[in-house]
Amino acid sequence: MPDRDRSEVLLKQRKVLADFGDVALQSEDLNAVLQEACRLVGEALGTGRAKVLEIEEGGQSLFVRAGVGWASDVVGHVHLPMEEHSSETFAIKLGEPVITQDISKEDRFDVPPFMKEAGVVALVNVPVFRPGRRAYGLLQVDDTQARDFDQGDIEFLRTYATILGPVIDRLLKLTELRSSEERFRAIVETATDYAIFTTDTDGRIVIWPKGAQEIFGWTAEEAVGQPMEMTYTPEDRAEGVPAKERQEAREKGHAPNVRWHVRKDGSRVFIDGVARPLTGPDGTETGFVKVGQDVTERRATEEALRESEERFQQFGEASSDVLWIRDSESLAYEYLSPAYEQVYGLPREEALRGNHVYRWMELIHPEDRERVLDLLRRVRAGENATETYRVIRPSDGQTRWIRNTDFPLRDADGRVQRIGGLSHDTTEEVETRERLQVLVTELQHRTRNLIGVVNSIANQTMAHTGPTEAFREEFSHRMAALSRVQGLLSRSQEEPITLRALLTLELDALGAKEGEHVRIDGPWVRIRPTIVQTVALVVHELATNARKYGALSEGGGRLSVEWRLREVEGERRAFIDWREEDLSPTEADQFAAERGGGYGRRLIERALPYSLGATTTYELGSTELRCTIDLPLDRAPVAR
Repeated sequence: MPDRDRSEVLLKQRKVLADFGDVALQSEDLNAVLQEACRLVGEALGTGRAKVLEIEEGGQSLFVRAGVGWASDVVGHVHLPMEEHSSETFAIKLGEPVITQDISKEDRFDVPPFMKEAGVVALVNVPVFRPGRRAYGLLQVDDTQARDFDQGDIEFLRTYATILGPVIDRLLKLTELRSSEERFRAIVETATDYAIFTTDTDGRIVIWPKGAQEIFGWTAEEAVGQPMEMTYTPEDRAEGVPAKERQEAREKGHAPNVRWHVRKDGSRVFIDGVARPLTGPDGTETGFVKVGQDVTERRATEEALRESEERFQQFGEASSDVLWIRDSESLAYEYLSPAYEQVYGLPREEALRGNHVYRWMELIHPEDRERVLDLLRRVRAGENATETYRVIRPSDGQTRWIRNTDFPLRDADGRVQRIGGLSHDTTEEVETRERLQVLVTELQHRTRNLIGVVNSIANQTMAHTGPTEAFREEFSHRMAALSRVQGLLSRSQEEPITLRALLTLELDALGAKEGEHVRIDGPWVRIRPTIVQTVALVVHELATNARKYGALSEGGGRLSVEWRLREVEGERRAFIDWREEDLSPTEADQFAAERGGGYGRRLIERALPYSLGATTTYELGSTELRCTIDLPLDRAPVAR
């Protein structure tokens, strides 16, 4: 991918992360957040199709909880079994993204039929974990075309899932809390915060006052005579907590009762209370009194605050970019993510000290400091601004390129109170751009060489044919051969050019396929791009003349091309043997007349030895033609 395109993708992905962060912070609707998460990730990767699969209770199946780009009968309806050969199950167990580039070639996993019917070709499964490494499910991005999700895509998706997990966790807990609050809001708003009730020695309720009624929901008629266990959670009842509490109260005179309880309607309430034994005048135990305060709201606030802090911390720690917040006046850091130490080369603790702003300015390259100060001034004035500058990292002395995106953080009155920002180390991008410039220079050099080759072909052909129709035909064919080999050269970074590929390309262009009369055989041999054009022209000349006069002509015959690798004095060489047999005497005569001193033969007997250091032979008999080329594979060609 070109550097500019890659940069645009990275910027788009970072914007998606920022947009999702805004949605996650502002919305308390889990379905809406998941739906927006799917929309944003589908947009970021250009597929327009994504979904969130939630592990259902029992852990045996997945439910399509949210999604975009899918029919209405998929999202909110489809359930997938978590089978052994499922890519979704494997991704969750592995804890890492699992990619399928083309499901038609996938032999590791079974793809659900509904996805095949929807035209899905490529997909990536990214596991989503709640805090504590608890598996929630998967973020699945789908594409209707074969696709190789690159490393940048995978790192983006991993970061996205890392952020999504805590968000889901917070909203699930908030949903549970809201459900509870909505069921007994009327009671909470009007009742006292205390429940006081008594039981007999076996824990059966004897007195159930109004406070207990309002907190737990049962009326006195419903509660009296019932075991107090009914107010405990199923898990506490299973562990025998009520009996243990009574025993502790007997032995110690009191037992703390600080835990979740259940109300009549099944909702939960957190009670901060104590149980004490009751005794009669003679000191015998008559029962227990329980006093508890409903602290659900206070606990929820504390929990929400803690989760908010953890979520922000996890977001910062997961990012390879530096996230920071400064005071707008002093410019002192109030928050720095751990990536600061890697990017800027200074300990984070030192950076958080109040006077570090001057130390930070010393890191910036002297030529760039004024631009950075101007950036801060503009953000103080209320602008969003981005600037690229250099820093000299003290940890290793390296000069690194930093792209800084700053934005104002305003108070309730709209005043800029703080400055927030993200710092991205873009050094690799800058270096990649420089490398591309070198490649462009090399491409231009090759193009000049190619022009020289074209001129040479034209001159040699015209010298042989004159400016006739024959010249135009031969010149056109040779230029077509060069054009075909340029296609191979354009893919040479991803797909090496082999001798077999060159031969097959040229023979296919003439309609000659491997079979009874054409045989191609030899090991895998890579042809370096610097010599591909010359070798391709030689193959073209041999194949074209075979089509006109030899084994590929209407007169027939047999063509075999064989090659083998060998090493001579430490130099790798390919020995190529082109042989045409069973030619008719008439065809052989035409060979002798037409090919005796043609361009192709001069190319083989003169150009190859001169420019590539090859050793060649060219023998024409009465019924056969044999050409051999002993080609060095590693020697640089002679500059023209």
